[in-house]
Amino acid sequence: MKHPLNTFHYCPRCGASPFVENNEKSKRCTLCGFVYYFNSSAAVVAVIENSNGEILVARRAKDPAKGTLDLPGGFVDMDETPEEAACREVQEETNVHVNSLHYLFSVPNIYVYSGFEVHTVDMFFRCEVTDFKGLKAQDDVSELQFIAPEMLRPAEFGLSSIRKGIEKLLLIVINEKKTKTKS
Repeated sequence: MKHPLNTFHYCPRCGASPFVENNEKSKRCTLCGFVYYFNSSAAVVAVIENSNGEILVARRAKDPAKGTLDLPGGFVDMDETPEEAACREVQEETNVHVNSLHYLFSVPNIYVYSGFEVHTVDMFFRCEVTDFKGLKAQDDVSELQFIAPEMLRPAEFGLSSIRKGIEKLLLIVINEKKTKTKS
């Protein structure tokens, strides 16, 4: 896959060509001098546990990675905070409401969409949901299930950032159990 900047041939400001490489992160217009920096898009991932400590896992209904496991989440919209995006994405994909959330960690990702590499920073949030009565798979999710942390297999998750996030999450869960045992 070629670098996304290589697909931009015209200046987005004035429309001129050539729009040339400025450095590995940017292109520059030779006519108007505009410099475009290619930055990561923000995305969110929701970690939702039920009262048994099981984690809500989704199955992807669409490409990329259609049919593989995932966690609820998606892109942060313009004029939206990551926290707002996490709540919106959970509602859109699971039909449940997030009562509260807190940031866990982030993982960089390359999300290939329509043959285009979208570089993202996936921010993982632990989301508290108290009412699962309306839980149902919708939007770009084909199935939802709760899985005990010890049964999670990172290799079953189709997106690399989610696999890495599951690995980090499992370390957090193990450390939390150790802390509770010592208390």
